Amino acid sequence: MLKMKMALVIFDGMTVLDLIGWYDAVTQIKRFQPSLALSWDLCAMTDEVKDDRGLIMRSHQVRPDLSDYDLVFVPGGGATRQLKDDSDFISWLQTAEEAAYKISVCTGALLLGAAGFLSGKRATTNPSAYKLLVPYCEEVVHARIVRDGMTITAGGVAASIDLGLYVVEMLTDRDTAEQIQRSMDYPYYVSGQTDGDYVINFQSDRN
Repeated sequence: MLKMKMALVIFDGMTVLDLIGWYDAVTQIKRFQPSLALSWDLCAMTDEVKDDRGLIMRSHQVRPDLSDYDLVFVPGGGATRQLKDDSDFISWLQTAEEAAYKISVCTGALLLGAAGFLSGKRATTNPSAYKLLVPYCEEVVHARIVRDGMTITAGGVAASIDLGLYVVEMLTDRDTAEQIQRSMDYPYYVSGQTDGDYVINFQSDRN
């Protein structure tokens, strides 16, 4: 039986669609496969965070040890350009070292990179931030979703929905992903698609 405890990292200046697109897809696993033990927390450095448009969100856990989670998800947003150089935040994010899966969308990859989690790996991000990602990874791949071992990164903003459905399929099966896709009325995700500008999977046997 799937047992997955997920940390969804949130921070001031994030782009909320980066979070919500992924969240909506992945958390529906409980709806379509209710027997699976899936849980999640919104995790932050503070009790509340404000996104880049002023939306306020409350965290479930303040600065938890991220090694307690199986999966850590990091969204992006304009604030990542500064946050990647925030030693306090990055030190906290580095507690995710033992988490099995490390996943980002958009410029969340800059934060994974600053924490050292993309070293020696291929990764992607919002196309506007490709150059910023270069110092942190082995290769910046121009694709919508890139999986290198247990680390998965995705492109800009709306790619969060594709990434969410990809993770659903990875954790469960193709049928569940397609059911959730239909429930979201989202026609763009193609299960199993691995062409050069959509999903690229590198050495899935490594961490």
